[in-house]
Amino acid sequence: MGYEHLAGLRDLLRAEKEQAKAASEKHLKRKSGPREKPQGQDPVLEAIWRLQKYFPLAFPASPAPKVPLKEEIFQDAEQHLGLLGITREQLKLGIATWCRGARYWASMVENAPRLDLNGQIAGTVTASQMLHAKQQASRQRSQNRRNHAKPKAQVPALSADAAVEQTTD
Repeated sequence: MGYEHLAGLRDLLRAEKEQAKAASEKHLKRKSGPREKPQGQDPVLEAIWRLQKYFPLAFPASPAPKVPLKEEIFQDAEQHLGLLGITREQLKLGIATWCRGARYWASMVENAPRLDLNGQIAGTVTASQMLHAKQQASRQRSQNRRNHAKPKAQVPALSADAAVEQTTD
């Protein structure tokens, strides 16, 4: 077992300890039962909320860092549709959305442990998977820059009368 792998496990254990502490503090602050879900919520957000509720080690709530998930986690989660109370399509979209974004891609470090639904190690991130995640993050940053770039100054359009005057001169 290499030093990088041990360091990854150490970081994972620290994150789990912090999550448990945060969950314990949240539990103490609650006055009655589990957190109520907002009404009229987006189906994808509903799926993610349920995954976080029932599988908090695999789907940690922000600001905790996301963790690399076991490959084929969808098939494992699909076995719990009844518990989750969501459709197969919601689950699919929820996991796809969870695994897309800077927080998830940042977790994809070579030899980082991949976790199953219960937070148990079920594989590691390969070098090619890490590279793919870095490429995805870079692509997303580029897209965000393009989307947030200020629009270029546009030449005001001529009114119909002005256009006619220009063509008749």
